[in-house]
Amino acid sequence: MRKTLEDFYYGNIVPCERQMAHGSELKKAADRVARYGAQLTEQLNETEQTILAKLIRSQHEIDSITAVENFILGFRLGVRMMAECMGDHDGDIQEVTDDG
Repeated sequence: MRKTLEDFYYGNIVPCERQMAHGSELKKAADRVARYGAQLTEQLNETEQTILAKLIRSQHEIDSITAVENFILGFRLGVRMMAECMGDHDGDIQEVTDDG
């Protein structure tokens, strides 16, 4: 446990630093997006390309914000689940102890 906390403190844990697996559905979809984006860009004039670039940057910003929010929500859910697991006195069945 201490190693994980130290790694986190020193910035050695970066949850979003991952690579797409070669041949995965995600990689295939990302490749399609890149291919279609390039095809569309070729067909647009300079002004339209600028608008498309702004649209893509804005979508990336939304995706980034959403990823952070989902990470935080998932982490909080995990902590709540761990806290609930630590409770001894809930439910109809209780642990048997020597004193009754």
